[in-house]
Amino acid sequence: MNKTVLAMTLLAVLGLSACNDDDDNLVPLTDETSLEQGTVTDEYSHANWSAVNQWYIDGQQRVVEAEKLTSNNEAGSAKNIILFVGDGMGVSTITAARILEGQLSGQTGEENILSFESFPYVGLSKTFNTDAQTPDSAGTMAAMMTGVKTDAGVISLAEGVIRGNCASTKDQDLVTALELAAMAGMSTGVVSTARVTHATPAATYAHVPERNWESDADLPDEAVANACSDIAKQLLDFNDGKGMNVMLGGGRRAFIPNTLVDGEGQSGKRLDGVDLTEQWLKQYDNAAYVQDRAHFIDIDPLEVDHLLGLFNSSHMDYDADRTTEGVNGEPSLAEMTAKSIDILQKNDKGFVLIVEAGRIDHGHHAGNAARALYDTIALSKAVRVAMEKTSSKETLLMVTADHSHVMTMGGYPIRGNPILGLVKSTDKNGLAELTYETDSHGLPYTTLGYANGLGHTPLEVGGDERYDYPASTGRVDLNYIDTQSLSYHQEALVPLNSETHGGEDVAIYAQGPGAHLIQGTVEQNHIFHVINHAGNLLSKAEAAQ
Repeated sequence: MNKTVLAMTLLAVLGLSACNDDDDNLVPLTDETSLEQGTVTDEYSHANWSAVNQWYIDGQQRVVEAEKLTSNNEAGSAKNIILFVGDGMGVSTITAARILEGQLSGQTGEENILSFESFPYVGLSKTFNTDAQTPDSAGTMAAMMTGVKTDAGVISLAEGVIRGNCASTKDQDLVTALELAAMAGMSTGVVSTARVTHATPAATYAHVPERNWESDADLPDEAVANACSDIAKQLLDFNDGKGMNVMLGGGRRAFIPNTLVDGEGQSGKRLDGVDLTEQWLKQYDNAAYVQDRAHFIDIDPLEVDHLLGLFNSSHMDYDADRTTEGVNGEPSLAEMTAKSIDILQKNDKGFVLIVEAGRIDHGHHAGNAARALYDTIALSKAVRVAMEKTSSKETLLMVTADHSHVMTMGGYPIRGNPILGLVKSTDKNGLAELTYETDSHGLPYTTLGYANGLGHTPLEVGGDERYDYPASTGRVDLNYIDTQSLSYHQEALVPLNSETHGGEDVAIYAQGPGAHLIQGTVEQNHIFHVINHAGNLLSKAEAAQ
């Protein structure tokens, strides 16, 4: 990307498109505004550039204010940056997973902490989208990756777009942190247990007005007529085709033709006849493509510079269901994180890695708390691996969520009560005997429950299999039901076909250079500005052009 093109993309970052008519997000642009403050200067300045995106300005101002709280405020102090995103990992999920992990190791659970809870800096992120009080993953991850809040369902495009309308995307592209890192000559990688074309990972490298355009088969006629590319194809176009170094996760079907059947017996979706996995191997030197854990383990990080791993036709398995052998074998999130770091850290200029535990979200949507919590524990293990493989003096680690879910933790269970079990407390008269707490109808209830969703099913079904059965209404007699079973689906107050996201703030945990910028309650787009400042990405990208 040449310097002129970079300048034009920066204009999109700043929200200078005429399509953005939200006056509340516009402020005057002065001659004194500098590139470091978030606008383009020198030969790129023009008097008719009259406005910038207020989300971007607010995010930068937050960084400036946080800098004053510590002496460690040098831009570019982080050689490497790793952002972990627990999709749907609200505070109640973290608390419950912490207790479950402790109980699985023989503790009462409450005293346990997940790996990232040891980080010295903690803040809260407001997750709303520009058009939604309770957000979706596309708008939230786009905010974290671009520094600009945007609409639900939109992938790394400014507010001027109309969801699902390709023509409206003109001049609306936003530059992501991963794109800036690649422009700066750093190595880049994305790891996810969801499809790599799903909203959260896609927001790191793709720009589309509809999160569901994962393959060309998903593009409507209007998108084809206006030359919009699907998300999978945009991965191969990343950094002007120079590519990403690591991409690991699920979603094989979006990369292979519908005439091709993969090793697991699943057909591809692409209608253009192009096998993007073959293109990956042809496009890059020292490239590799793997489809199962055995071949993944065999990869030598010293010999591979571009690794594509697609371990499932759709999303990878829940960690609790994961198998390690044969064509269905899948690596753990910790294993993918470790291999990614080994490949990326060969670059003396450093790297930026994004790691998503995508199936936490899916467990919650199905109303299956156990699988969501096991995937949260898997994320904690991946973070611990990153802590062990990197130095806190040169690597910024951040752990957050794109949004929460409506899983609640309540009742008055005694300490050490199984987090997935029925609520037990001391006898009402203060005696030591433990008794089940009951509702007004005399029925026991679980510590964990959902405000809405599919609710309990009388059948022993897996996580996503719950969608094959209707939503449950009313209370259930749980006296003879194993609520601690992996496949138990908690009761839900409001019956829906799928449990929904929550709208409350989510936590941000940070350690390493620039971690001090994570303090207080911030808008979600602040995370990009912390990444940009810690890595000095914008300045490095401009200098490299």
